[in-house]
Amino acid sequence: MVTVKDNINYFLNRRSINIDIGFRCSLECPKCQRQSQHRNLNKKVPGYDLTLDEIYKLSDFYKEFVFCGQYSDPIHHPHFAEILRTLRQKDVVCCVHNASSHKPEKAFTECFEANPDAEWVFGIDGLPEESHKYRINQDGEKLFRMMLEAKKILKKRPIWQYIIFKYNEHNIEKAKAMADKHDLTFLLVQSSRWKGDEDYLKPKEHALNAF
Repeated sequence: MVTVKDNINYFLNRRSINIDIGFRCSLECPKCQRQSQHRNLNKKVPGYDLTLDEIYKLSDFYKEFVFCGQYSDPIHHPHFAEILRTLRQKDVVCCVHNASSHKPEKAFTECFEANPDAEWVFGIDGLPEESHKYRINQDGEKLFRMMLEAKKILKKRPIWQYIIFKYNEHNIEKAKAMADKHDLTFLLVQSSRWKGDEDYLKPKEHALNAF
């Protein structure tokens, strides 16, 4: 039986951190806190880019970094490749969650090459040509190409994360086939951010049972 003390000890001694390293993202996903709590209210998104010195200090303690921002996409940090390179040199495990496509292709390649040991999760919700219906401003076809480019460089298979929405629920099997064809790990995700059954993005129950 897990006690409160066990949970506290785990929290205080954990060596993994899920971190926002900046405040920028070019996407306007309707369910994102960035939109609902700031942009939709005409408020500035708070935060700053963590410095390399701050990253270095954190890596003295944390031995796993998960770059899964709630307000930002890590690819937009101006020194992300250097951060990845530094963490590799310090033998820190890295997992990168990326959905924004608005960086030059060479910037993606530089990041992959900076730390080939890192695991990358690409958020493309639906077939590449339709993912922009939720990931507003995303170029899904470009990001899919970057995912295939990552496979040539990374030691771990890239992960294609696919959140089920009403517009993409009929293409799950097609997407799975695409992932198999290109030797990608396919990850279906069920959201819990619906605003009632009338939410225009909420898929039908049969799609939610596709797990």
